Order: sequence, then structure tokens, then C-alpha cells
Amino acid sequence: MILENLTKKEILVLAIGFTGQFLFFMRFFIQWIYSERRKKSMIPTAFWYLSIAGSLVLLIYAILRRDIVFIAGQAFGILIYLRNLYFISKEKTHHT
Repeated sequence: MILENLTKKEILVLAIGFTGQFLFFMRFFIQWIYSERRKKSMIPTAFWYLSIAGSLVLLIYAILRRDIVFIAGQAFGILIYLRNLYFISKEKTHHT
């Protein structure tokens, strides 16, 4: 088996990577359920929070793997997700 030859550190790094991928997947799952309930395509605020959480965990994984392409991609994505949350909070303050 592949896992039997891994060190504890390598297993921890893999666990971090899979956790990030799971969080990233959950954002699409939540968006799908949210849209199904409303019978139209919509993006809930939770999508952006899961995007940030997943990206942060995957960024840690990418740093541990020393993968500059993956690091750049995740770091840039986090900025976009934060910007979307900013727009959402700005919209809510204008409607209250």
C-alpha cells in the first residue's frame, strides 16, 4: 500500500491537503443545495466562507509541498473571495 511507506509528516501534509479539498468541495455542494431549494442558480454567503477556508488550508498544503504554482493560485483566489464578502456586507449595510 502507498501509505505504509509515508512518514508521519507526509501523512499530516496529505491530511491537510485532503481537508482543504473537502472544504473546497463543500462550497459547491452547499451552492447546489441552496439553488435547488430556490429553483434558480444562487450563491449563498457560506459559499464564500468555505472558499476562503478551503483556499487557506490548500495554501498551507501548497506551502508545505513548496509548489509555487499552487501557492500563487490559492493566494490570488483568497483575495477574490474576500472581495465578494466585502460586496455582500456593503450591500447589507445599504439595505438596512
